Amino acid sequence: MRSFLKPAAGLVCLVALACAGCSSGGDDTSDAAPSQTPRTSAAPSESESSSTTSYAPYVSATTASDMDSTGSPTTYNLAFVISDGSDCAAKWNGTYAIGNAAVKSRISALKESGASVRVSFGGASGEELASTCDNVTELAAAYGSALDAAGSTQADFDIEGEQLTDSASVKMRSAAIAVLQKERPDLKVSFTLPVMPSGLDSDSLALLESANDSSVKVSTVNIMTMNYGTSYSGDMGDYAITSAKAAHDQLEDVFGLSSAGAWQGLALTSMIGDNDVSGETFSLSDAAQVRAFAEEKEVAWVSMWSTFRDQQCEDDDSASDDAATDCSGVEQDSGAFAEALSG
Repeated sequence: MRSFLKPAAGLVCLVALACAGCSSGGDDTSDAAPSQTPRTSAAPSESESSSTTSYAPYVSATTASDMDSTGSPTTYNLAFVISDGSDCAAKWNGTYAIGNAAVKSRISALKESGASVRVSFGGASGEELASTCDNVTELAAAYGSALDAAGSTQADFDIEGEQLTDSASVKMRSAAIAVLQKERPDLKVSFTLPVMPSGLDSDSLALLESANDSSVKVSTVNIMTMNYGTSYSGDMGDYAITSAKAAHDQLEDVFGLSSAGAWQGLALTSMIGDNDVSGETFSLSDAAQVRAFAEEKEVAWVSMWSTFRDQQCEDDDSASDDAATDCSGVEQDSGAFAEALSG
């Protein structure tokens, strides 16, 4: 998915999937202020999984949107925590200090409805912390500082592009997450990964295997049902469902899960409206289709990129705005995608 820096965007065992299956802070130093029988590794337990599919959109951690609360999210995915590119310090968007007072106020406001927050590390732009930290201890501490600053017990790792193919950072990240979970037994971990209608690619599967080797407990594998490529010019709702079915079968195999357990350890994130790939448009009817499918299969949660895009572009022309970051590029009422995806 795109980051907020530059417009562009389990193996582990899943902790909420199958009991017998493979399981899936700081001071403000920034002058900038944002605007308002199983495998040995632990896997998600079916008994811990909810039969209700929740709605958990991606939101800017630094800037409020009028559409943030539409659809009454149960969890907000805070995008993104990365490095500023020079050291191991965690920063919001690579720019704002992790303890920035205005960001903390923003997060508190999101929680006022009773929703929780999940800190998302990575994204499509900038440098994920595993690429700049020198060792596992430093990396675990950097991740922990962001979780403490947000008051969160949920960590999402959005790994894509070069970060996904960097085997050294993948290995160090897995080890750091394992350290964090030893220190924070209640920490729930999700991996957000690119997908195709054929399923997760070899790099994503290798990442999950790395996590599994480190005994990371993964609650959810969140697939990005978007940006398939120019050869995929069909219906985006159908592609999302086809991708989900393929990934589901992979989670069964990788984690040794039941069919129901694999669905409960899966999450779906769509890029609403115009996608980054020309010709790909995720419509409101696609959103309703994905929501109905997710409820039928009882997947963990559905999400979208992102709340601040959930509005029509000015002059009904996506070219007059940046449809990647400011609006959806399709005709809609503000908040319509949130309503469709939240059911």
